[in-house]
Amino acid sequence: MKHEVPGNCPICQSEIKVTEIRCKKCKSVIQGEFDLCKFCRLSDQQKYFVEVFIKNRGNIKEIEKELGISYPTVRNKLDEVISVLGHKVEKPVINKKEILEKLKNGEITKDEALKLLNGKI
Repeated sequence: MKHEVPGNCPICQSEIKVTEIRCKKCKSVIQGEFDLCKFCRLSDQQKYFVEVFIKNRGNIKEIEKELGISYPTVRNKLDEVISVLGHKVEKPVINKKEILEKLKNGEITKDEALKLLNGKI
């Protein structure tokens, strides 16, 4: 069974440091203090979301369809990943025309459009 290094401590959720690396083939061991990559800090759900996002080339409509979630939920999940990767999440300026276009094209529901227009998403 494959075990991945957790990105955070399962007890206190603090950052994990790797202190030993071992080669499977030659059995060489390197000891020290190694940081995990940014993507290792993502939860399993976030990693799955990123995989679906990449597989669908960022096409929000396809991501919605595959995951069975709404446009605002896709955006929220993406913002969450951006934040975990250490970047600041800028709340976009409300573009009423774009929101109405998405509503017209059936990309978002009436309720989602209202929430977006009121800045609640």
